[in-house]
Amino acid sequence: MGLREAKRALRRRVKGWRDALSAPERESLSGHLADRLLALECYRAAGTVLVYADFGSEVATGALVGAILQDGKRLVMPRVADGDLVLHAVVDPERDLVAGVWGIREPDPACNEVAPAEVELFLLPGLAFDEGGGRLGYGRGYFDRVLAQASGRRVALAFDGQVVEAVPRGATDVAMDLVVTPTRVIRCGPASGQRHEAGVEGAT
Repeated sequence: MGLREAKRALRRRVKGWRDALSAPERESLSGHLADRLLALECYRAAGTVLVYADFGSEVATGALVGAILQDGKRLVMPRVADGDLVLHAVVDPERDLVAGVWGIREPDPACNEVAPAEVELFLLPGLAFDEGGGRLGYGRGYFDRVLAQASGRRVALAFDGQVVEAVPRGATDVAMDLVVTPTRVIRCGPASGQRHEAGVEGAT
């Protein structure tokens, strides 16, 4: 099976599992994940944080959006424009977010643009992840292109069933530094891919 076919098959399998979660399950699990994420040192130390607006059965991010603003950090969210992502600062989600591509909430184009290099912490969606930092997105490469321009920490948000043994990777697929689920924090990379943390991450 080629890379494209392997990715397509894994997307179908994991999305089917995620879509089968009930709305109350997703809400509860997303709350546990948010609590774990907000306890991490990399979150506490970051001044500019990007987070996506959840869509469909993704990990819900409403609590994280509120916490980022309440904690006095600069909130950055992505907008799809001409086949790529443009990043914008969001001050008031009720006012600044509008329905965009596929009905996903995204910043109004009038919001101030933010360069990817300014983001210190990326909180990222996806369909499947592995313990070595592999991330399988939706196939358009939006976040991979943004991350290629940035040095901020890359943190994937996922339900436990989205963590698989191995994600098929291509040359342009950007690896994650951490995967956070409702029950654990996985530190990724060659030396730490198998290390799980129950609560608070170290300073690095």
